[in-house]
Amino acid sequence: MLTALLSLYASTKLLGAELPGDAVDAWNSNSLLEATAIPEHDTANLEPILKAKSVLAVDLKNGMLLYERNGYDHRSIASITKLMTVTIILEENKLSDVVTVSKTASQVEGSKIWLAPGEKISVENLLYAALIPSANDAAYALAEYNSGGNITDFVAKMNQKAQELGLHDTHFTNPIGLDEPGNYSSAYDLSILGRYVYNKSFVKRAAVIKEMTISSTNGKLNHELKSTNDLLGSYLKVLGLKTGTTDLAGQCLIAIIENSKGDDILTVVLDSPSRYDETKLLADWVFRTFSWS
Repeated sequence: MLTALLSLYASTKLLGAELPGDAVDAWNSNSLLEATAIPEHDTANLEPILKAKSVLAVDLKNGMLLYERNGYDHRSIASITKLMTVTIILEENKLSDVVTVSKTASQVEGSKIWLAPGEKISVENLLYAALIPSANDAAYALAEYNSGGNITDFVAKMNQKAQELGLHDTHFTNPIGLDEPGNYSSAYDLSILGRYVYNKSFVKRAAVIKEMTISSTNGKLNHELKSTNDLLGSYLKVLGLKTGTTDLAGQCLIAIIENSKGDDILTVVLDSPSRYDETKLLADWVFRTFSWS
């Protein structure tokens, strides 16, 4: 009963979120209105032994909680933060828009694709870079473009969107996931955000790409992208979604995984000693323990 109520609560929050009138790639609430099967639970299977600080799994279609441990604790989430950055951009900007990379964006710390100051590159290509190799310079350039260079305003949009989605255990202080006091979320909130952003067609396309090359608008600068998600191409049918790693957050991963019958789940592991192995253990347990009619 508790899981059903929580699932209904999550779906209600998603359905109630208001989007800007000029949204480019908005949430299709009809996907939550269709009837979905409630999986049956085989209680004979022992729970998996996982060392991640927070762990959660939900049914992708209806949000039903399938597994949860410390799912509401506040934790640093590293580059998973970029899912909210991507959300804002997809809902407020066009893929064809052209961004001029600032010196500040080109010099941001952490993972990057080495954008050049003054380089002109499309929003679409920067989104690929933010999602596939988790490039900080690309995500920062997008945030600057959206906000006219005012990152504080962009972060305010991120927090406003978190409120609209009912992410009560989430707060952002930067658009790329740097370790800072006040930049945190919970596994449960990330399951809501993950389901929300994965409903966007661009994210579904980008999330499964292992490698690609993007270019500046004049074609003179190329950037090789390689996915940080090592589960892509594994024995599991992984459909995305986002990795994150910092000293404070540890190894983090949100994954969308489908079994041989077409049943989809979303898993979250935060501060794990081995995010890929633990996600495999969690997914295997879920698909052995739950059955969809």
